Parts: sequence; C-alpha cells; structure tokens
Amino acid sequence: AMQSAVFLALQHGMEAGGRRRCATAGAGAERGRMKRTIIKDWKTRLSYFLQNSSNSTKMRSKKVGKRSTYFRPSPEEARLWSEAFDELLANKYGLAAFRAFLKSEFCEENIEFWLACEDFKKTKSPQKLTLKAKKIYNDFIEKEAPKEINIDFQTKNMIAQNIQEATHTCFSAAQKRVYSLMENNSYPRFLESEFYQELCKKTPITRAAQGT
Repeated sequence: AMQSAVFLALQHGMEAGGRRRCATAGAGAERGRMKRTIIKDWKTRLSYFLQNSSNSTKMRSKKVGKRSTYFRPSPEEARLWSEAFDELLANKYGLAAFRAFLKSEFCEENIEFWLACEDFKKTKSPQKLTLKAKKIYNDFIEKEAPKEINIDFQTKNMIAQNIQEATHTCFSAAQKRVYSLMENNSYPRFLESEFYQELCKKTPITRAAQGT
C-alpha cells in the first residue's frame, strides 16, 4: 500500500509538472501570437503612412524613387532615432513609424498638428497662410474640433485672436507644447515598442515592411 501511495504521488507530481510546462509553453505561444499580431498591425499602419507621405510630398524627380526614400532602415540607422527626438522626426521612415505608433495609442492628432504647423511655416502666400491658419484652428484648436489637441485655454484664445491676421508664428506656442508632450511621453514609449525593437535587430521583419 505504501509503495502504491508513493507511486501515485510521484505520478501526480509528474503530471502536475507536465501541466505546468504545457501552461508555460502555451503562454509563450500566446505571447508569440500577440507579438506577431502587433507587428502585423504596425506594418499595415506604417504602409499607409509611407504611401500617404509619398503622395503628399509629390516627389520632384522620378529619379529619386520611393524605394530609396522609404526603404527600411538598417538597424544602425534605426538606433540613431533613440539619440534624439529630432533624429526620428527628420527621417521619413522614422516619422511614418512614429505616426503609426501614435495611431495605436489613439493620439495621432499630436503629430498631425505638428506636421500641419511645419507645413504652415513654409507657406509663402498671405492668402494661403490665412486659409491654412483657419483650417488648422478648425481641425485642431477650437472646442470639440475633430482632432482637438490638449493645450491650455489661454493659448487657444491667443490663437483665435492671431489667426484673424495670420502670421507664421500663429501656432508657435501650441506647437512647442505639443512637441514637448510627444518628446516626453510618446517618444520614450515608442523606443520601448515591439516594432522599434524589431527595427533595431539584425533580422528584418519582412520585405513587406519596406517602402514600395
């Protein structure tokens, strides 16, 4: 009886150990599936922003193909983005990747506002400047705007007054605020994201993630 009890206890322990190993393996497989899903979602969004970017910039010369401009960066290039936020924003692929990340966090209005301000500052025609100022105000600044950004009431009021006679500095204070918000919050999270970590590895995610 004693021997059979010992045998049953050993058998139970082995089964429990087996179940624990299976559970651990199952959890690992689940994490792997989740990681693949995250990467797949990223690639879809990234592809959209890369195509969008190439359409909006209207390449001046066909000799400069989209491939060379939007080619997947080398791990060394990707690692440079962690040195400074400006390094990331200055890189077309990096900017598209960051936009895809912000979309996944439901705060893409910040980078869209920043980009709209960059475009606004380059506008030369006074007529276009006024039109763009009103559009930016309607899209991002006014109460319950479709892409309302998180800035204080005083800055919003100042913008509302300034766009009546628009100048290139209309949105400077708001743009600095949004830049700081992204640099201190979203940028560090982007650097920790699965997608960025994959870009920094030697093995490419897939050819599909390259610009087309």
